[in-house]
Amino acid sequence: MTKDSKLDDKRVEDTLFAEAQPLVDFAFDDAVADVFPDMIRRSVPGYETVISMLGVLAREYAQAHSNVYDLGCSLGAATLAMHRQTRELSLNHICVDNSESMIRRCRSRLQRHMPEAALEVLCEDIETLAIRNASVVTLNFTLQFIAPEARLKLLSKIHQGLRPGGALILSEKLVFERDSENQNQLNWHHAFKRANGYSDLEISQKRAALENVLIPDSREQHVERLSQAGFCEIVQWFQAFNFASFVAIKK
Repeated sequence: MTKDSKLDDKRVEDTLFAEAQPLVDFAFDDAVADVFPDMIRRSVPGYETVISMLGVLAREYAQAHSNVYDLGCSLGAATLAMHRQTRELSLNHICVDNSESMIRRCRSRLQRHMPEAALEVLCEDIETLAIRNASVVTLNFTLQFIAPEARLKLLSKIHQGLRPGGALILSEKLVFERDSENQNQLNWHHAFKRANGYSDLEISQKRAALENVLIPDSREQHVERLSQAGFCEIVQWFQAFNFASFVAIKK
């Protein structure tokens, strides 16, 4: 069993920001990849629900003998959830991330848990990746790491690469147009983290590390951009505090 397999079998506690440290921008390196399952579970409210419902939604829109893309796949949780619900459709699963640390672990994990699947695990930039013959594409807390001025181009490319009737599932952290609502949601999110065992120091240091890396949009910005990209129907199906998920369908 490889080191990555052992890490996957036993969740490692996230203590990356537990001690005071110099400010460095957040990066998806080996240290983050090692603790990622614990980090995202304790940091993103409703994450387990989003992942499990990705499978349900994929079953609604996946078309036989098509490609299913997991863009910004990290450790492949979205792909696993979608495969479990669609394995009879002869799909080709394409997982893409620009972090070699994530991709190495993702490949090991998916090869063990879905060995019968047609699978490509690619360390590439999703902004330059070609999208072809897709029936489902998921951007699971990924678009927020793309430069804002490049987001419409990426979504338009996804729309173009989808089959008619296909769907993009987009999950993101939100900001809110009213200052009072934005502050309430931020306070509730921090309370969620405290309830999951993070200290105020950890919350503060991680927020500072992400400030220049993760740039969220409002619900209204997402809907407008998805419309501009060509999607005919856009539905927000989930929200937990300042995290939400949308389904955008190609006509």
